[in-house]
Amino acid sequence: MTNKAEFEKRRKVVVVGAGAVGATYCYALAQSGLADEIVLIDMNTDLVQGQVLDLIHGQPFFPTVDIRAGNSEDYKDAKLVVITAGAAQKPGETRLQLLKKNSEIVGSIADDIAAHKCEGVMLIVSNPVDVLTYVALKRSGWDRSRVIGSGTVLDSARFRHLLGEKCGVDVHNVHAYMLGEHGDSEFAAWSMTHVAGISIDEYCPSCGMCSDWKNQRHLIEQQVRDSAYHIINYKGSTHYAVGLALVKITEAILRGQSSVLTVSVLLDGEFGLKDVCLSVPCIVSDGGVNKIIKSPLAGSEIEALQRSADILRQSIKSLELIF
Repeated sequence: MTNKAEFEKRRKVVVVGAGAVGATYCYALAQSGLADEIVLIDMNTDLVQGQVLDLIHGQPFFPTVDIRAGNSEDYKDAKLVVITAGAAQKPGETRLQLLKKNSEIVGSIADDIAAHKCEGVMLIVSNPVDVLTYVALKRSGWDRSRVIGSGTVLDSARFRHLLGEKCGVDVHNVHAYMLGEHGDSEFAAWSMTHVAGISIDEYCPSCGMCSDWKNQRHLIEQQVRDSAYHIINYKGSTHYAVGLALVKITEAILRGQSSVLTVSVLLDGEFGLKDVCLSVPCIVSDGGVNKIIKSPLAGSEIEALQRSADILRQSIKSLELIF
């Protein structure tokens, strides 16, 4: 039995789902040097074995880390459990049918994690991530700080990339966030957007990169929303950038960095919203979400956040699950 001191010291990450996203995350995580142990779990045992072999053959080229296939017993002493498992949409299958199927999959995994008395953090990646984060939270019975979704961390990165490109500024000097649903109702929090420490409202009119900067905002925001669709149309799936986004969240948790990230979290009165999981700025550290930052959003942004919440509540209601 692992004692508390050993649990705190061992940086063990369990990844549930050995598909493209799960495997790419493991690949990026192995190179980061963040984890001491990476355990991959999937019902498809052949796929797990193949992914693990492929990863460990690269061990001479990245920091020392134990990578292996595992099972539900590995939840007990995991610092972080990342759930990427889920069914893909089949021809003729409705979004609601897929939602119900993935809710059962993620709900069952959450039950198992809680049953093994894991003391770590649960990170949901499977889509639709906000609804599935809510399902995992309710099924596990954990505190909301320990069950979070990847949310709009990747969307915010896409937003920063496009702004940096448009403004001619290194992306590392751009601070910008997409909030709300990880989906079609997400929105850009322009009131929180800064370039080189200057608010976007002050920077854009004087930067000289575009004459119609107000119209460009709408185009950039829509490009962010459409990014995943374009990538999926081109090559069938997205996994490289999301794998890196997950490493960033993992870094904040394993190193206790108190990073500001737009993860999906259950709101309980913040921004006037309750009983719904969506993305807002959060301080993420070793216990998961340590604090929700109640940013002073513009009136139109509060309305957009409310619309996202309403859409997500309808999806939750449609599941007719008993938590």
